[in-house]
Amino acid sequence: MILIRQRIIEVAISCWLFTVIIFSANVVQAGTIVRVSTSVGDYSIELLDEIAPTTVQNFLNYVNRNDYNGTYLHRVENNFVVQGGGYRFQLFVGPIDVPSDPPIVNEFNVSNTRGTVAMAKLEGNPDSATNQWFVNLADNSANLDVSNSGFTVFGTVLGDGMAVLDAIDALPTVNLGVKASNAPYVTESYNNPLDFVYQNVEVVKRFSSALHVFESETGLLIAAVEVDDTDIIHLNFNIVPSESDVIIQANPESVIPRLETDGLATYSSSDQRFRIPALEVNLGGSVSEIQNVVFVLSDAEKLQFTLESWESE
Repeated sequence: MILIRQRIIEVAISCWLFTVIIFSANVVQAGTIVRVSTSVGDYSIELLDEIAPTTVQNFLNYVNRNDYNGTYLHRVENNFVVQGGGYRFQLFVGPIDVPSDPPIVNEFNVSNTRGTVAMAKLEGNPDSATNQWFVNLADNSANLDVSNSGFTVFGTVLGDGMAVLDAIDALPTVNLGVKASNAPYVTESYNNPLDFVYQNVEVVKRFSSALHVFESETGLLIAAVEVDDTDIIHLNFNIVPSESDVIIQANPESVIPRLETDGLATYSSSDQRFRIPALEVNLGGSVSEIQNVVFVLSDAEKLQFTLESWESE
């Protein structure tokens, strides 16, 4: 009976792995969920789709174009806000502006309390929000609800995500001008902008605090990886259509530095294997975990990896 049950589980996982079938989720989700992966840790935001529809759609436009992937946090004010979304850093060039869409109309309806997410805008211009956004680290309603016609809250941080924001708030900062006015850094002493806190933002189907996640509906795999026992990075992968293999392709724009944490995946250039010790799989709303997932580098130029093996519970 145990062997039969084991075989059923393996067949079910194989069906997902080799066809990536899309099922309807059984969990009712109030709002769109985005996962923010930073150099310090990951947290998720539930968007207020119905309360601030224009603002949410504006934010998602940037997310869906990968505009926020690889950006850095340029402003962190102690016990006030963590702000980003406006800039990337390019080595030997400097800060690069994230291209912005036209400003949107202000939709202030929800108070700027701790854990809410709001749009940044120009002083004296309520309808000037574009791509920069912030998380309120404290109850800032007495200030942000009344100034500049109120700052539009369009999301809330889920679960224990504020622990990540508080850890970022505790980091030292450096002032390098408007594009890094109070930028946190993760090293003991500041060397260059590569020490900044970087972030990726992706739409996901469910809230999860797992370090490594795969979703069948989006084809998105999120991972934190130690490379050759030296560098630790965070990056995203996407499924590549294939009739016979499971192939994932790395998104190079999503490669950001990551601090040490438990349960990291590994990549070894000596055998070209990408190993994930535990992977949470969201199969259209049915969530399970598989262990010791191994991908082998199959196309170095395209950064593609092919599934080699895995173990089920």
